[in-house]
Amino acid sequence: MELIKVTDHYAPAVALIELNRPKELNALNPQLMGELRDSLVRLDKDDSVRAIIITGNERAFAAGADIGAMQHFSYMQAYQSGFITRNWETLKQVRKPVIAAVGGFALGGGCELAMMCDFIIAADN
Repeated sequence: MELIKVTDHYAPAVALIELNRPKELNALNPQLMGELRDSLVRLDKDDSVRAIIITGNERAFAAGADIGAMQHFSYMQAYQSGFITRNWETLKQVRKPVIAAVGGFALGGGCELAMMCDFIIAADN
């Protein structure tokens, strides 16, 4: 299953990245973060894209780190893997405006993801 859905031309010159783990409230795991990083790099290089929107679904933008994905990590492995935070550097380097469209939960790493974007548009929920 794709953990990231990318619509390159959601609107003229706008790409939409949708986090796609609805049962897990879009909890951030290494695979999702890798797909997000790869999508951001690709869209940043695409001259037809002038802005990028990152969103989740109605229940959650992202419910933070997937603790289940880290349950077998030792303290040192968890610290060294930095599977969430190492991707912030990629997001920071995107030259195009990145907009977080936040609806539902944005907890822990999900809140960090939204805050790393250039703009946050939040729903009432």
